[in-house]
Amino acid sequence: MICSNIIVGSDHAGLSLKQECMAYLQKQGISVEDMGTNSEDSCDYPEFAVKVCNRVLESNSPGILICGTGLGMSMTANRFSNIRAALCTNEVMARMARKHNNSNILCMGSRIIGPDLAESILEAFLNTEFDGNRHQKRIDLIESLTR
Repeated sequence: MICSNIIVGSDHAGLSLKQECMAYLQKQGISVEDMGTNSEDSCDYPEFAVKVCNRVLESNSPGILICGTGLGMSMTANRFSNIRAALCTNEVMARMARKHNNSNILCMGSRIIGPDLAESILEAFLNTEFDGNRHQKRIDLIESLTR
């Protein structure tokens, strides 16, 4: 895997899948920073998305955000400058999010995908490097045109 540390967060709906992903990552030798939630009590996903985004920006480590669909987390995360959160439902999306978009946060929906697919998506995301070149120009355009 191309990283040694990853920042994770979820809301109550994503807690179980987050815990399974954390166990998988730790088995791969990756250090995991859990920004919460740690309860199935109803909570607000933006709070955890913000915590993960701030930590990703501070540490330059990738992040994972999980909620019921992944939509709320990705919408919140993409409000941050220099965060490129990708909602992925399969391995191809995860690879392309890294390869062409240099995504630094993977978003997944616990009500959309199961643990086995989540592991495959994680593996694709974390084992794919950014191609750079012409794709960097596009990332620079995103930042310059939207902020």
